[in-house]
Amino acid sequence: MSDERTTALSIVQQRRALLHGGAALAGLALAPATILPARAERPLPRVPYVTTPPDIVLRMLSMAKIGRDDVVYDLGCGDGRIVISAARRHGARGVGIDLDPERIREARANARSAGVQDRVRFRQADLFRTDFSPATVVMLYLLFEVNLQLMPQLWRQLRVGARVVSHDFHMGAQWPPERIVRVRDKTLYAWTITEELKREIGMPQQQQRG
Repeated sequence: MSDERTTALSIVQQRRALLHGGAALAGLALAPATILPARAERPLPRVPYVTTPPDIVLRMLSMAKIGRDDVVYDLGCGDGRIVISAARRHGARGVGIDLDPERIREARANARSAGVQDRVRFRQADLFRTDFSPATVVMLYLLFEVNLQLMPQLWRQLRVGARVVSHDFHMGAQWPPERIVRVRDKTLYAWTITEELKREIGMPQQQQRG
């Protein structure tokens, strides 16, 4: 096995270990008010870069029911394949966000090669300092703990009816997925932002509908 393949396998195994370790926290049902201060107390783990297989990308787009009118945000977009596929296959618009400038350069080049550079944008940014409110769909392939920290931000910023799909990592007992799909050794989770969630986090009615 090559060093590159061994490294990729190691990263996947790390993700799996973090998933199983994080699953024990799922029963805690942490409320958003208790999640946000936790980020200030300890740094979040660094999310390793692992590409999403093409068939998993297509399944995620299908689970989110992507249409031409959608605005798809991919948080931790890597090489941009999810928003590029959303634009190329469904005519959607997309925004990819990643901390790594190399990944952003690669994603922009891939968008040009696919001919969808006019429908997608890529930004180097901190997810926790980013406004997701224009999104109708949010895609995730992060880590369990990162998902937990992002959850209240998603609840606050996304409008009612927005969809969230995560590859391999759920949101704990506080936000059970509406749908779970297993493909080989992969698990995909899907949620919808509801009025009940908006009431729980205390958003004014006029902001709920966006």
